[in-house]
Amino acid sequence: MTMLQQNLTVDRLYEDIDRQLDLLDQNREALRNSREIVDRALGDGNAYYGINTGFGALAQKRIDSNDLGRLQSNLLLSHAVGVGPPVPFEISRLMLLLKLCTLGHGYSGVSISTFERLLYFAEHDLIPVVPSRGSLGASGDLAPLAHMSLPLIGEGYFWGDGNGNKIQVPAAEVLKSHGLEPIQLQPKDGLALINGTQLMSAYGAWVLHRSNQLVRMADLIAAMSLEALQGSIVPFDERIHWLRPHPGQLEVAENVRRLLADSEILENHRHCGKVQDPYCLRCVPQVHGASRDALRYGKQVIQIELNSVNDNPLVLENGEIVSGGNFHGQPLALAMDHAAVALAELGSISERRTYLLLEGHDGLPKLLMQESGINSGFMIPQYTAASLVSENKILSHPASVDSIPTSLGQEDHVSMGSISAVKLLQVFENVEIVLAIELLTAAQALDFRNPLKPGRGVLAAHEYLRSVIPHMEEDRYMRSEIDRGIAILRDPEMITRVEEACRKLK
Repeated sequence: MTMLQQNLTVDRLYEDIDRQLDLLDQNREALRNSREIVDRALGDGNAYYGINTGFGALAQKRIDSNDLGRLQSNLLLSHAVGVGPPVPFEISRLMLLLKLCTLGHGYSGVSISTFERLLYFAEHDLIPVVPSRGSLGASGDLAPLAHMSLPLIGEGYFWGDGNGNKIQVPAAEVLKSHGLEPIQLQPKDGLALINGTQLMSAYGAWVLHRSNQLVRMADLIAAMSLEALQGSIVPFDERIHWLRPHPGQLEVAENVRRLLADSEILENHRHCGKVQDPYCLRCVPQVHGASRDALRYGKQVIQIELNSVNDNPLVLENGEIVSGGNFHGQPLALAMDHAAVALAELGSISERRTYLLLEGHDGLPKLLMQESGINSGFMIPQYTAASLVSENKILSHPASVDSIPTSLGQEDHVSMGSISAVKLLQVFENVEIVLAIELLTAAQALDFRNPLKPGRGVLAAHEYLRSVIPHMEEDRYMRSEIDRGIAILRDPEMITRVEEACRKLK
């Protein structure tokens, strides 16, 4: 048996998934073969976990052949005990798409009718509502995937639109509006649906996909702060970094050199006598680079998972149905905990640069406003950044070091990877805000360096920002400013303009 092809990548996540689903829509051979094996097994008199037995601690209980369909429906109903706020819409959608991809490999024995109904949901953007809390990240994401699957049998909720906002609509109503009846689950269907790591994988893939832009924006924003603070480019000298050639460190140093090319500000203070900058400026390649390398590891783990089969039991090509532990989320839990730490550090060093910009160094007005006192300037956004950085320190405690036995001891070690996933998203969103605050602060400080121009890349970023958000002469509604800064951070347009000015960033 050979390893599955790695068709799904984090970098081209949605394009790859769409292509994979198109292939599955055209070819059902693997699905049919695995289903035939399940159907044959039901007649051989042997016990097969979750197909004709109970689940977890009830694995030794045989189920009468007349009750096998009911067993699968009851599995969804009994496991749909998720609580808490719902999984964000886009991540719920990704859960559904990833479940289809893993079922399509043909090692789960799911029935064609169940697969086709799930595919219909995906093609018509019928996205189930999934509570975000309740998974242990071990026997698969049982509760979240049960909620994701409830609409198949007419239970649960879909996301719908109400006056432009997402609302929860009973699944029965949505099915009726599409002329659909609830389906009857076949033996093994329910188990194939709820065994898996799709909640963890979806969170991890979504955050790491978004992190591709975030790390480049972090380098750009740091370069803006460096220019505004009249920092030195010497610590970014290529010769320094080849003596300690961590990949991320090399990438960040090269990015900053490109961004600062042809800087009038750097040239103007080249011989100012300043010996060394604070670490938050001087050590950007080492800190940002280490975070990049950690996120790269996370992408590798998630990418393997996206192309894996994490069901139990597995239906093999030779006709065997074997039990294992591919549903255990430990690889994902460790990787996402590590990714949360890496992202938190990007926020931590960013907040230090924001603070430095407010201190009034080298001709900058304190708090970056000429008439302070009556105006608070950029004092309070730094409070927000400091608060979120502190929160991230708490969220960065690894969930994967914990385990609580369940299922009467049958499931005696669990990964808690779902907790790693949920807090990873929160850390990511906090870091976006922290970086947006530095972006606004650095741009304000750069205004005071006129008429000297920063490097080509920084200049392009600053001009774009000022086309959207004007310089602050006096206090105005800062929450609105931060929201606009976050929107710029997420939009690829700024990076596009920067790369047109100074070559592509790594």
